[in-house]
Amino acid sequence: MYLEHFGLDEPPFKITPVTDFFFSGANRGEILDALVYAITDGEGIVKVSGEVGSGKTMLCRMLLDKLPTSIKAIYLANPSMSRDELLYAICDRLQLDLEGKRISVILQTLQNHLESMYERGERAVVLVDEAHAMPLDTLEELRLLYNLQVGKHKLLQIVLFGQPELDEKLAQTNMRQLKDRIVHHFTILPLSQKVIHDYLMFRMRAAGYKGPDIFTPEAEKMIGKASQGLLRRVNILADKSLLAAFVENTHAIEARHVQAALRDSEMAPMQAWGTRKPVGILGGMALLAAILVGAGWFIGQERGVATVAPSPVQPSQAVPILQISGDLASHPETGGASAVVMSAPVSAVAAAQPMVVDPVPVKRPPLRQLSGIPAGSLLQQRLEVTRQMFADAPPGASSIQLFYTESVQPERMEGFLQRAKGLGVLDAIYLLPIQLHGKDAFRVLYGTYSNSSEARSAIAQLPPRYLEAFAPTLYLLDDSQNAL
Repeated sequence: MYLEHFGLDEPPFKITPVTDFFFSGANRGEILDALVYAITDGEGIVKVSGEVGSGKTMLCRMLLDKLPTSIKAIYLANPSMSRDELLYAICDRLQLDLEGKRISVILQTLQNHLESMYERGERAVVLVDEAHAMPLDTLEELRLLYNLQVGKHKLLQIVLFGQPELDEKLAQTNMRQLKDRIVHHFTILPLSQKVIHDYLMFRMRAAGYKGPDIFTPEAEKMIGKASQGLLRRVNILADKSLLAAFVENTHAIEARHVQAALRDSEMAPMQAWGTRKPVGILGGMALLAAILVGAGWFIGQERGVATVAPSPVQPSQAVPILQISGDLASHPETGGASAVVMSAPVSAVAAAQPMVVDPVPVKRPPLRQLSGIPAGSLLQQRLEVTRQMFADAPPGASSIQLFYTESVQPERMEGFLQRAKGLGVLDAIYLLPIQLHGKDAFRVLYGTYSNSSEARSAIAQLPPRYLEAFAPTLYLLDDSQNAL
């Protein structure tokens, strides 16, 4: 109706996922690249969680487009199926005609087919959309299918896309075997108020709009607040606002047009992101930085955002995030970026913890020993502190991962640590030695928390620009991948 009025080729704010309208900002592009990497070069089950309307299905569709041809993607849009229906659906996508066959025959035929694919250099991945709606028995069947392997190599990979309710399902005792096999975890966060403008104009340009910015700051602020940053709600409000402006025969979207859209939409307030009770294993490998930075470093690539970390939390403390301002660093690769002021409090570990008598010690593999680290350097000191923290952390302890490096590069890491010292956050930074693509590297963490719930709460309270720059993710210290 309003396409000609605004010079559009097609509606810009359709809620049906169309890959031409994929917005790569707000860490969505980074997650997509990390998913492609995890599927092509890794093993393990992957979980992507996000609120209703946050863009999970769009991300899933983009993943289908970006996977190499050697990987056969099995997309399950309707997860409400029985165990038998799941097997038939997978076999059907692989063009195996097994209708009416016994389950044992289906499983053997499926394994034989996957082994043949592996011998040809091909792989298969199951993408489950709306996985929170999948019955528990069917989720368990997925775990059993994931166990199919030849030698040391898994034959079938699995990616679960779901709402936070998926975490609640995985937290159930009878789901612990599936939960323990999830090694990559990604969270799609709502758009921040600062990103709303970029998103709105990206969609307009993608639909053919060639004029000046069309949404006033007041209208953008109202859309961001009313939508809570959820893409589907943003799209609905923006579409109805365009219609309201068209009726008035104006080309500027102002606050009154958004108010009219709100009255017409009847949107009910939603529970804010991060206020749900987080459950389940949420730590793990995100593999974001190694994929996204090209040269392998997030250090100096913060786009104006400081590396800010909460101090390690003791059992009876409530520690605020440090308020920091000033120059991030004089190091040339930072470009003199300014630090972000952070004032939101981080929840501490509850003071009244139940007493545990003679806890079972955590048997974590020793951290890798690295050569070529200058004696007496901050890098050496933080490595020693990390080893002690890693050895002493209680069962279930978590941290927040900032990024990966792709190699050690002691000079750069030393510069990063010097800047962290200047900001007053050095004591919160930990460096886990890992190996990536056969090279020694670092997993950079900040803060320690008694459980993943505490760490997840801290992430949810970080400023949006900080989240956008680093794409921080939860990391479970008990993760078996620590020794890599």
